[in-house]
Amino acid sequence: MSHYGAVFLDLVTTPFHHIEMIWGIVPLYVAWFLNELTSPKASFHTAMQTGFSFVWASAHWLWQYTHSSEYHGHLTLSALLAVNMAVTLLVMGVGALALWSGLRRKYPSGCAFLGHSRFANYFMILIFPIQSNYMEWSWTRLAAIFIFAIPVWVLVNLSMFFLRRPKPGRRR
Repeated sequence: MSHYGAVFLDLVTTPFHHIEMIWGIVPLYVAWFLNELTSPKASFHTAMQTGFSFVWASAHWLWQYTHSSEYHGHLTLSALLAVNMAVTLLVMGVGALALWSGLRRKYPSGCAFLGHSRFANYFMILIFPIQSNYMEWSWTRLAAIFIFAIPVWVLVNLSMFFLRRPKPGRRR
């Protein structure tokens, strides 16, 4: 299990070792903090928060792809079939849909889940170094992300409990 702990720690710290990743990762941490302060109920506000985070992360990944010395900004068929590009396009699509739904204050049929986004930034933060091509996709990294999801969720919820609690005499 300690091996997965080291992999998890590597996923969390890698973005801070590369200056070009910091402008992409810090807004995700801020968005996660702000998401945790909001109500756990689905809302258009949380859909906009999720949409922003997803679009921000995928835009950063696309920017890094177009500025990569390996590809020189050319979108090739092999790049479109790569896992990184598929994840980037999926995140961009879901983010745009969530952002659009929040702005319109109306979800497309079957998409009300877009309003439940409090923990989505956890996954964006942990796949960030992989999607930014500083690490490769592996089953070990994916397992570490899922193994630590519940402990991190519990820790975040316990630490945010007092910030979410309404002050005496105030209504929520």
